This record gives sequence, C-alpha cells and structure tokens, in this order.
Amino acid sequence: MTREVVAVPVAASVADAARAMRDHDIGDVLALDEGLVWGIVTDRDLVVRVLAEGMDPDATTVADVCSGDLVTVRPGDDAGRAVELMRSAAVRRLPVVDDQGRPQGVVSLGDLALASDPRSALADISAAPPNT
Repeated sequence: MTREVVAVPVAASVADAARAMRDHDIGDVLALDEGLVWGIVTDRDLVVRVLAEGMDPDATTVADVCSGDLVTVRPGDDAGRAVELMRSAAVRRLPVVDDQGRPQGVVSLGDLALASDPRSALADISAAPPNT
C-alpha cells in the first residue's frame, strides 16, 4: 500500500488534479468530500473523460469525471482480499479507507506485484523510477 495519500476536493478542477499527479509522480488522486473518500480520478480519466471529449480542464471539476462507484479495502484487509476485489471490479487501484471513510492509502496492482513476487516483470516495472 502507498501510505502517502494525495487527494483533492471534489470541487477542484481537473487541471488541479493533473498538477497534483504531476507534482507527486503518480497516476491517480483521491477525490474527497469533507475529508471522506468520494471517488478516484486517474490520468486515464483525464484523457478519456476530459480531453477526448473537449472539456475545459480548468472549468471541469473532479466530481464531474471521477469514478465514484468505489471499491475500497480497509487497513486490516490482506493482499488476497485486495486481489479478489480488483479482479471482480476490474480495477487497478483500491483506496484504503478507515471505518468512517477517511483515506489511509491506496493499493495498486503494482503494490500487489511487488508484495507477491518482487522479481516479476510487473514488480520490476512498478519499482522503476518514472520516465520524465
């Protein structure tokens, strides 16, 4: 799990979300409403739901484009549970939330690859520094 939570308010512009991703070298940010996880927006969401549709990144809010039907895990859930949820929901990232819905981190497909087989190709790719 990545413990550093990078989040933006649901009312933030997608341009703000993109800058947060750039500044932290990540591909997603959590969308928060009053401190609780409301959704997740990925770099792919920005391309497919905003740019490809001709929407204005400064006028479009995170709430307009984030994935809001979230599948989440709790801090005590094991990796097997995360894998099961990712498979069934066909997602690559799972927000980790406490019992009140506050963000604790994010589990990614890469995190699971590193944990299960650190010598796998996916683990190598996930551990590599970002291309800049």
